[in-house]
Amino acid sequence: QTVWQGINGPIWALIALDSGNYDIPLNPEAKTQATRQLYIDEILSRQNNDGGWNLTSKGGNSPSDPDITGMALQALAKYQSQSDVKTATDKALKCLSKMQDADGGFASWGTANSESVVQVIVALCELGIDLNDSRFVKNGNTLLDNLLSYRNADGSFSHTANGSGNDQMSSEQGFYGIVAAMRAIEG
Repeated sequence: QTVWQGINGPIWALIALDSGNYDIPLNPEAKTQATRQLYIDEILSRQNNDGGWNLTSKGGNSPSDPDITGMALQALAKYQSQSDVKTATDKALKCLSKMQDADGGFASWGTANSESVVQVIVALCELGIDLNDSRFVKNGNTLLDNLLSYRNADGSFSHTANGSGNDQMSSEQGFYGIVAAMRAIEG
């Protein structure tokens, strides 16, 4: 059932399971028993030709989205020893580097926003890639530079540069992006 709800299902199932190395409960009534490999294979099967993922496609020539690509990489981070996962990851990193804007950020659904850069920050941190990696520095602007450009005077984060959107979600994601960067820096 998890994989039928779209790419978010296997991505977040895998992230949740791996967050505490949890066992998957056995379900004798299920047509197909869920496994980590089932989720990995489903994510890989939905990779677009450009190397990334998006919310609705099942692979092919659809344009990729930085948020979903970042989330997919977070889910796949612990499985880099599998050659097909490593190959997919390398393609996705190239895709993200190409999608990155001159200011170091990303646009999703045509709008530059703080949440997109957060998902990429967390993905790179999970993969052990330095946030100052030259593939992700554009015109001297890093991912963190971009994220901090959305920071408000009270410490919260805006969704967009002009302050539109849900600041609660933006602040939550901005905070965990900063935490991921701090944890990566601290080893």
